[in-house]
Formats: sequence, C-alpha cells, structure tokens
Amino acid sequence: MSEDVHLPGSAPARYQVLLVVLLCVNFGILFFDRNALNFLMPYVQPDLGLNYTQVGMLGSALSLTWALAAIFVSWLSDKAGKRKILIVACTVLFALCSVLSGLATSFLMLLAARLVMGLSEGGVMPLSHAMVANEVTPKNRGVAMGITQNLGSSLMGSTLAPLMLVPIALAWGWRNAFFLAALPGIVSALLIWLLVIERKLPPPAPRAAGSRAPVMEVLGNRNVLVCSFMAVVLVAYLVVTWAFMPLVLVQMRGIEDTTAAGLMAVLGVSSALCSFLIPWLSDLFGRRPVMSLFTFGGVILPLAALWYDGPAITLGLLFFVGWMFNGIFPMFMATVPHESVAPQQAATAMGIVMGLGEVLGGVLAPSLAGGLSDSYGLQAVCWLLVALALLGGTAALFLRETAPRILARKGATAPLAV
Repeated sequence: MSEDVHLPGSAPARYQVLLVVLLCVNFGILFFDRNALNFLMPYVQPDLGLNYTQVGMLGSALSLTWALAAIFVSWLSDKAGKRKILIVACTVLFALCSVLSGLATSFLMLLAARLVMGLSEGGVMPLSHAMVANEVTPKNRGVAMGITQNLGSSLMGSTLAPLMLVPIALAWGWRNAFFLAALPGIVSALLIWLLVIERKLPPPAPRAAGSRAPVMEVLGNRNVLVCSFMAVVLVAYLVVTWAFMPLVLVQMRGIEDTTAAGLMAVLGVSSALCSFLIPWLSDLFGRRPVMSLFTFGGVILPLAALWYDGPAITLGLLFFVGWMFNGIFPMFMATVPHESVAPQQAATAMGIVMGLGEVLGGVLAPSLAGGLSDSYGLQAVCWLLVALALLGGTAALFLRETAPRILARKGATAPLAV
C-alpha cells in the first residue's frame, strides 16, 4: 500500500467513510470489552470473593494505565511515524486481556489483566483521531471525529454490552462472556490491517537553536492547555454520573429501580445522537461557542435530579438535554488539539489531553464524590456535577477558534502559536 504524504481530505470519499466506520466500530468493540467487567461484576464479585474496595481498585487501575498509554503511545506514533500497526497491536492485546479476565481466579490476576488492558486501549483513540484528521476533508473533520469516538462506544459499550453479556453470563457463566467478548476485537484488528492505509507523516520542521522540545511546545499551546483542563473536569463529570447517579435516583429520590435504569439508558441514546449533531454544529458555527454552550447545559441533568418532581418521561427529556454536552468530548479530546498543533505533534497533543483527563478526572473524581457523599449526603454529588459543568463551560470560552470553515470566513489560519 502507498505510504505517500498527502494533504488532509485528498483521499477518495469512499475511503474516508470506510476509515471512519472501521475506527468507530473498533473503538466501540474496545469500549464493549472495557465495560464488560462492570456489567459482569454481580457474577464476578461473589465468585472471586472481592470486596467493594477491590472493585473500585479495578476501575481505577484501568483508568491509570489508560492515561499513561494515551500519552506514551501517542508520542511514540508521532516519533516513529507509524499509526496503523500500533492500533492493530493495541487492539489484539486488548482482546487478549479480555480472555485473561475470563481466566482470572483471584483479585491479583484480574487486576493484572485490567492494568494491561488499560495500557493497550489508551493509545487507540488518539491514534484513531490522528488518522481520521489526516484523511477526512477538513470541513467534515468535527463530524468524523465525533462518530469515531462517540457513536460506536455509545451503541456498543453502553447499550449492546449489558444486553448481550448478561444473558451469556446467566446461560454459560461470566468467564465465557469474557471469552466471547474478545472475538470481535481480533476481527476488527484484521480488517484494519487489511483495509487501512498507513500514510507517511510529513517530516518535522527543523528546530531553531534554543527552541523548546516538541512535547514542551505542545504543552505550551493555549488550546491544548484549555482542552486538558476541560478533559479533567468533564471526564470527572462523566465517571461521577455513571457511578453515583443511579444511587441519587434510587436512594435519595426514591425512584423505582427499573425507572432509574431507563433514565440512565437515556444517556447512551443522547450520546449516540450527539456524536453527529454537536460536532456538525461546531463545523458550522465554530468550536468555541458550541463547546461552551453545551457544556454549560450540563447543569441541567444534576439540577433536574435534585429538584424535578414531575413525570418520569419529562425527567428523561431533561436528562437527554443535560447529557448532550457529551457530544463535545471528541472536540476537546481530539479535534481542537489536532487543529492547534503541527501535524507531527497531533497524536502527542491528543494523548496529553486524554491522559490528563483520565488520570485527574477518571481516577480521582469517584473518590472525591464518595467522600463528599459520606460527609454531606448524595445531594453533594449533584452540586459537584454543577460545579464541573460550570468550570468546563467557562474554560471553553478561552479557546482560540480552530474550525476550518470559520477561519476561512475570517481569512485566518489555525492557532498553532501559544
């Protein structure tokens, strides 16, 4: 296959669509495997004799190594100029970790499998985004990145996973559910190996005497810093909502279990639909206003959980609207960082944003929310979510606009400077 250097968007439209579909499905499969333990935990916990502290450690361990891999693998891909082979290797390793999870006979074995799983998954999304940005027409970049990150993970990881894995566990045991979950990853890796073209990255520009190292240049970019802060607070919002909102609805508000489950399912539907809508709006009207507006809208969900006493269907609508900000995740994690740095630094920039968000938001936030709940009650979780949404929306106001259509209208160029 050709390894020619080419301009973004110069690939045939059919290949652009194929690439987005393959990488979207691949990340959906990885998210399916990542969430498998959450849905199978009612069967894993008693079988392995895990306590609740150990259950929490399994989630934190994966988030920690995920973050480290997001930074390191992204840097390695920019340094080596290889992305496809790294995605294929990470996908195969991730699938094997699902098998290892099914073979686990103790907490330590399962912990080791989750640690390696995080290492294998962490680099996949920044590399996928870098490949999409290098192939897809710039005016469609936001939508393409939104589909790549959110659509497959929402449909497969949040919707199909419990519907498929729980019946398998009930019929054949939780270990077989893990074994079966690994098969799609092997198939996906094979398809990427056969169908995706490895493009040669353009050579880096010569460094001037006394200039900063490439990683330091990325860390000094204003948009990368803003996106990193947004990643921390909004990943925190995400994981705290998934972990504590069912408790808020059932224990604090007294909502019936099946109704609460339906309300949580609304979040997956909202995320899937907004993987198209929100990035498309940002392509039309600009990254900064769309990202800020919808992030501020994130206050709707926790305030509705606190105060709304009407019909459940209306509460579900409020949850849907409040969760629409999830559609901006691909923008602050990938689109804006990519548009703000040189092509040779794109994967590094995205890896830094995703890694910091996962470490500081994904690892630390659940413990903070739990401590606040123990001290002040579950309503503290809702106020924490309100604060995180306000912080994220305010941070977005400090972004420099990067949407190609908006810049072309103004006769400007992408903000590569600090």
